Amino acid sequence: MESITLQSLGGAETVTGSKHLLKTPELTLLIDCGLFQGVKYLREQNWKSLNTDISEIDALILTHAHLDHCGYIPLLVKNGFKGKIYMTSPTKELTKLILLDSAKLQEEDAEKANRHHYTKHHPAKPLYTVNDTEKAFNQFVIVNENEEIKLSNHVHFRFKPCGHIIGACSVEVVCFEKTIIFSGDIGRNHSAILPAPDFFTHADFLVMESTYGDRLHDNTDLYDELEHWINITVKNHGNIIIPSFAVGRAQEIIYILHQLKKQNRIPFNIPIVLDSPMAASATDIMLHYANYTTIDQQEWLEIIQHITINREYEKTRKIIQDKKSKIIIAGSGMVTGGRVLEYLKHDIGNSRNTVLIVGFQAEGTRGRALLNRTHELKMHGKFYPVKANIVEITGLSAHADQSELMEWIKKYENPPKQIMLVHGEFSALEALRVKIQTELQIPVTIMMKDQEVVLSEVNVVSSSQLLF
Repeated sequence: MESITLQSLGGAETVTGSKHLLKTPELTLLIDCGLFQGVKYLREQNWKSLNTDISEIDALILTHAHLDHCGYIPLLVKNGFKGKIYMTSPTKELTKLILLDSAKLQEEDAEKANRHHYTKHHPAKPLYTVNDTEKAFNQFVIVNENEEIKLSNHVHFRFKPCGHIIGACSVEVVCFEKTIIFSGDIGRNHSAILPAPDFFTHADFLVMESTYGDRLHDNTDLYDELEHWINITVKNHGNIIIPSFAVGRAQEIIYILHQLKKQNRIPFNIPIVLDSPMAASATDIMLHYANYTTIDQQEWLEIIQHITINREYEKTRKIIQDKKSKIIIAGSGMVTGGRVLEYLKHDIGNSRNTVLIVGFQAEGTRGRALLNRTHELKMHGKFYPVKANIVEITGLSAHADQSELMEWIKKYENPPKQIMLVHGEFSALEALRVKIQTELQIPVTIMMKDQEVVLSEVNVVSSSQLLF
C-alpha cells in the first residue's frame, strides 16, 4: 500500500503564500506557488527553503494570477523545478505581467538597499530577477476550462471557473479513483463583471479557501454606497482615493463608476484616473479576454475612453497638483506600496477627502491599519496624520463571504468526506470550521504549514507510465 498525502508549504494558517503539495504514488503535484506578503515574519519565509525536494515536483497547477498564488514560480524554477506549469489563457497573460513587475520591484529594492546602505546583507540581492522570471515562462502550458488533462495512467485534472478574477479556476485532481478539489479563491455570486463561480459535484476531499470564513459582506447596495460617498466628497471639494489591486478589482471599479455616470448618479464630469502601469496593462488583457467577463468588448472600449489612464510616474505629480475633485484608483490594493502612497501622503491629512477600502486587507498592511482606525500612517519613513474619511466598501470584495462559501460547498451532490481549510487567518479558519461541522456534519481539518496529512491509502499493482 502507498499513500496520497497533502502538505501545505504556504497558505496554511494565513491568507498568503499558497502552495499545496499533493503526493501520489505516481507523481507529485504542486497546486499554486505564491509569495508570502504582509507582515515581516511572513515575507521572510520567502527566503527560506521549501520543506520539500523541489526536483521531485512533477508539475505545477496554477489556479489564478494573483501574486500570493503565483509569485514564487520564478524561484521554484531557479531552484530546480523543470516540470510544466498549467494554467488558463488569461492566467498566463496576467501571471507574466505580475511576475515581471514583482521581479522588477525586487531588483529595484535591492539596488536601493545597496545604494543607501540600509541592508544587513552585503550586497542585498533580489529574491529573483527579471531574467529568472522570463526563463520560467518557457514552462507555461495553457489549459482550457473543463478540459481533462491526463498526467499519468492514474492521475488527471481539470479546471472550472470560480470567479475572483478572469481566468481563475478551481481544480479537480483525480488520482487512483480519489477526487481532490482545490477551491482556489472563490469569487462572488453577483460580481459586476464576472460570471458566478462554477462548481464540481463530487469530491472525496476538498481543500477550501477561508479568507472571509468569519464574516458576511454588507448587503448594502454597492452602487448606493459609492454614489453616497463620491457625492459627499465632491460636495466638500475633496478627492476620492481608492487603493486597488491592479488585476480584477481596478477593472470592476471603472466599470461600476462608468455605470454610475451613465445613470446620472455621480457627476458626469468628475475625472476618473487609473494611475497604475500594471492596472493599465491588466485592463488591456481584460479587453482582449472580454469573453471571460459578462461585458462585451465594445462596452469595455467605451469605458476606457472615458477615464484617464496614467502609466508614467512623472504625471502622478501633475495629477496631485490639480485642485479639482477627482476619483483616483491606484495600486497597491493593501497600501503596501505603489502610486497610491503618493496620493495618500498629499490627501490623507484632509477631512474633505475620502479613502475607499474595497478589498481584503491582510494583517500588517497599511490598509489594515486604516481599517483599524489608526491615527497616523507611516509612508516612506515619515508619519502622516489620518484625517480623511476611511470607508470600507465590502460589496467590491472579490472573495466569497461565509454564506457564499457554504453555498458553494452545498452544491456538491456527494459531499466531501473531509474538508481541509487553507488561505485564512485563524479567526476565519476556526469560524468556518465550526460552521461546516455544525451545519453540514462534514469533518474539517485546519491545515498547518508543512504538516503532511494522509488522505488515502492505495494499492499500487505496478509502476505506471507518466504521460506529460
